[in-house]
Amino acid sequence: MTELLSGFSATTQPQFWVAVLQIIWINVLLSGDNAIVIAMACRQLPKRQRVAGIVLGTVAALVLRLIFASIVVTLMLIPWVKMAGGVALLWIAAKLLMPTEDPSEEDAAAAHGLWRAIGVIAVADVVMSLDNVIAVAAAADGNIALLVFGLAISIPAIVGGATLIAALINRFPLIVWAGGALLGWIAGDVLASDPVIVDAVKGLGAGAHEKIKLTCAIVGMAGVLIAGYVGRARLARQTS
Repeated sequence: MTELLSGFSATTQPQFWVAVLQIIWINVLLSGDNAIVIAMACRQLPKRQRVAGIVLGTVAALVLRLIFASIVVTLMLIPWVKMAGGVALLWIAAKLLMPTEDPSEEDAAAAHGLWRAIGVIAVADVVMSLDNVIAVAAAADGNIALLVFGLAISIPAIVGGATLIAALINRFPLIVWAGGALLGWIAGDVLASDPVIVDAVKGLGAGAHEKIKLTCAIVGMAGVLIAGYVGRARLARQTS
């Protein structure tokens, strides 16, 4: 609490507001993929719940991002953590490619869908936001109040981006597949960045790890698209 109060006392300093602008800009630049996840996760919600899902999902994601800001560097160094995160993101990407459920579902089912969407957004954001967290934490330079304020100010930009993408998804369903491909690419990249993989390829020469990251990203992207296609085809056969 003392750190938080002392942090807010610095709001009169020009450096504080410069850092706030840096944090906002970092989030705008690095949160495009997060906005896609939010939009895809909420696209199946009834229109009256879509905005609530986007806002609550974004807030939940940023709160988790704030919590992990102090420990994310340590987490990144633990073997298998990134690999587990990459696998989780692959599963999320494939699930997001599944078709919209019956719009005639009851309110209770819709509410369940709202909380499911918020959970998907929060988990995906934790996996995808390592770069965001590191950049924001560096800009805050240990000032907790600055970190909280900067992330809070970033919410409207992420919500706005997600709302726009959600609207475009309804008009151009191909965006769903493009979003799934992007998430698969990111998942493959996260998998290949795990310390276990990095240590295993050290003896293969310069550039070997970058080639492996590229290969994993391509495989992740292709795997998600194939899984989405197979899942949709199977569901179509079951409903026909």
